[in-house]
Amino acid sequence: MDMTQTRVAVISIIVDAKTNTDTLNALLSDAGEYIIGRMGIPYREKGINIISVAIDAPQDIISALSGKLGNLPGVMTKTAYSNVVTKLE
Repeated sequence: MDMTQTRVAVISIIVDAKTNTDTLNALLSDAGEYIIGRMGIPYREKGINIISVAIDAPQDIISALSGKLGNLPGVMTKTAYSNVVTKLE
């Protein structure tokens, strides 16, 4: 896949509630042009936050974002890719 194609994916993120989320939010903000939607759920009983991010971007952008997020302390990510591939106009 090249930069002339985008792919729809969902990045699932689990965050330790004690983690500083400034960097996480900055990374998501930087990718804002590709993000379709975002849902966050605080799970107070378990001390975590669950975030789901729907994204339509070139595959390398999605992979880089997921990797950067997953490298943050207290943050775990998994990405699920759809088979929907679109050529950029």
